[in-house]
Order: sequence, then structure tokens, then C-alpha cells
Amino acid sequence: MVYYEHDLALIHARGYGGYADYCAPDILDLLEPVRTGPGLVLELGCGSGALTRHLLDAGFAVIATDAAPAMLELAWEAFGGEADLRRLRLPDDPLPAADAIVSVGHVISYLRDAAAVDRALVAMAAALRPGGVLAIDVCDLAYGPIRAAEGNVARTGPDWAIITEFSGLAPDKITRDITTFVPDGHGAWRRGRERHENVLVDTSLIPALLASHGVEAVVGTSFGVAEVPPGLRVVTGVKR
Repeated sequence: MVYYEHDLALIHARGYGGYADYCAPDILDLLEPVRTGPGLVLELGCGSGALTRHLLDAGFAVIATDAAPAMLELAWEAFGGEADLRRLRLPDDPLPAADAIVSVGHVISYLRDAAAVDRALVAMAAALRPGGVLAIDVCDLAYGPIRAAEGNVARTGPDWAIITEFSGLAPDKITRDITTFVPDGHGAWRRGRERHENVLVDTSLIPALLASHGVEAVVGTSFGVAEVPPGLRVVTGVKR
């Protein structure tokens, strides 16, 4: 399944960077211990680069990755050679060694099932250098009912519109049908449609999994001070 093709990637870049801005101060505080030395941060699911910009401005070397080519194209337009941009698809592509691994936007919840989420977490643990910091968010089992109860959502911007319909809910998965509208360059609007599925996991099991691979981690509702949306959980930890 392909997520974030051109039009949705563009809308996401123009209208949805606020969450990364919101989380960035707490994430940067978590990364202070790895600022000395190489300070290499691996970002998973960088999108168009909202969090990437905060990392670069704070002086970190960044490998910014995403599975969606359209997102990486937007990131390249934003950063050029400032960041090392790579296409990376979890859980199978190898991860480069890093002093920190960060991710916002419940990136690993786009994997196909809980087993794939576990494999991705194990890969992150293996890629972290000793003393390295992990900071990611993920959809808990509680996320689906909370989001579905909010109903369908429509948003507009100066040159875009998006409608998100909640079309399916299972104990371990939520499905959304997303319709996009952007100008077609000829005086009309182009309509696009994507179906997104997010796997839901019991996040209380994650610390034990990571501990068995050398990362002491906790699950919470913030990266520090600012609370993430209900149903999301934050996993933070340090490699022994």
C-alpha cells in the first residue's frame, strides 16, 4: 500500500507541520546528552521536514528518511544538501548507526501489523550506539476508538482541501479514507484519494521488548512537557 502520494504529501507539508513544531522543544531536550561527539540523529518518517528543520537548526547532523518518494521530494526542495535524505522502508531496510533515533507522526503505526512494529523497534535498538537516545510516538490500542469517536474531519487551506473519513475500526487497526483537492493548474481542482491503515499495539509491552535488546525505555503521553493527542503514546529510552 502506497501512502502520501504527491497531492496528500503537499497538503501534509502545508497544513500539518504544527505537530512536529509542538513536539520539537521536548525532543531537543531529550537529545542534549548526545549533542557532543558526532551527534548524528536518524529521523524516521521525516515527511517534508518539519522536525528535520528543528534538528538542523539545533546543530545536529541528520539522516532524514521516509518511505514516500513524494515526501522526500518536498524535503529535498526544503533542504537541498543540508540533510542526508534517504528513502527507507521499515521494517526491512537496514538502519544506519546513530546517536539518536527520532520519529513523530506515529510513523511505525503505518506498518502492516504488530509483528512488523516489533521488528522495527528491534531494528532501532540495534542501530543505536551506546548511550544513544530513542524518541518516537506510536498508536496505542486506545487510539482507534478515540479517533473514530471524533468522526469525519474536513480542513481547508488557501490552495488545498482535505476530507478524512473513518471507514473502519478493529481492535488492532483503524482505517481512514482521505480525499484531497488541489488546484490542477488549469483553473479547476484535482481530486485524489488514499486509504490509510494504522496498526494499533499494546504499547505497555514495548519497554520489555526494547530491554531485551539493550534499550531502557518508558512509555508516556509526552516527550517531556507537551502532551501528545489522546491515544498516542511516546516511547523514550537510552541504549545501555
